[in-house]
Amino acid sequence: MNGPPETPLGAGVVHKVLNNNVVVSEDAAGAEVVLMGRGLGFQTKPGDRVEVSKIEKTFLLEGDPAQAEATLANAPIELAMAVAAAIGDAQKMLGRDLGRSLPIAVIDHVGYVLERLAGGIRIPAAPLPELGVLYPDEFAAAGAMAARLSRDLGEELPAEEQIFLTMHLLNATRDEPNGTASLLLRRLQHIVGTVEHFYGITLDVSSPDYARFILHVKFLLQRLVSKTMLESGDTSFYDFARNSYPRAAECADRVAAYIQAATESELTAEERLYIIVHIERLTKRVGVG
Repeated sequence: MNGPPETPLGAGVVHKVLNNNVVVSEDAAGAEVVLMGRGLGFQTKPGDRVEVSKIEKTFLLEGDPAQAEATLANAPIELAMAVAAAIGDAQKMLGRDLGRSLPIAVIDHVGYVLERLAGGIRIPAAPLPELGVLYPDEFAAAGAMAARLSRDLGEELPAEEQIFLTMHLLNATRDEPNGTASLLLRRLQHIVGTVEHFYGITLDVSSPDYARFILHVKFLLQRLVSKTMLESGDTSFYDFARNSYPRAAECADRVAAYIQAATESELTAEERLYIIVHIERLTKRVGVG
C-alpha cells in the first residue's frame, strides 16, 4: 500500500490507464498493481514507461481486481491518499499489517459517505456499545482513523463512522472462532436484549459489570465452537445460585434457550451458573436484582 520502495516495479510498463492519476502496472514479482500519483496517467497509453517519480501510492490487488480498479478509478486522489494515511496510522497503533483489501474497502465506503453527506443524507448506525468492550484496540484505531479522515478531507465524518471503520478493521484481519465479528455482535446484542426485556430495564453500558458480562458471553460463545464448555460435575454451586437468585436464574434460562437455538449447543450447569451470577450483578446495579 505504501509506495514503490515496498513494491518495486518489474518492467515499469503501463498496462492500463484508469484516469489521469491512476494506472495499472505490475510489480517485480509480476503481480498486478494500481499506481496512483498526480498526473501519472495524463497523456499516457498502455505500453508507455511508468513515470516512477510521480508515484505517490501503490495498491496491491487481491480479491476482485476489476472492482478494485473501478473503485480507485472513480475515487478522488485526495480521498485515496487520506485513506492510505489513516490506515497507515491504524497499522502502527495495532502493530500489525491490515492486508491489501482494506484500503479499497475503506476508500469505497468513505466515498459513499461523502456522497451522502453532500446530498444531505445520513445513515446512522445502530449503537454498538459492545464493540468497544470486545475490541478496544480496533475501536480506538477506528476513532483515530475517522478523526484523521475528517481533518485531511475537510469534512467532519459522522460519529457513527467509528463503528463502521471498526468493522472494516475487524474484517481485515480477524477470524473469530464463532464465525465473524458481525455474527458475534448480533448474538451478543440478542442476549443483552433478552436480559433487558426480561427485567424491563436498560442496562448501563458504561458499567464494569456490563463489560464483564459482555466479555464472559463472548468467551462462552467461543467455547461452544471449540467444544470446551466449563463442566465440573459438581452442581451444588449451580443449585445454590438458582435458589438464591430465582429471577436471575429464570432470565439465564431464557438466555440459554436462545444460545441453544442459535448454536445447537446446550449449556452445562456450570456455564449457566456464571450467567446467573453475571445477570444478578448487572441487575442489582440498577435496583431490580
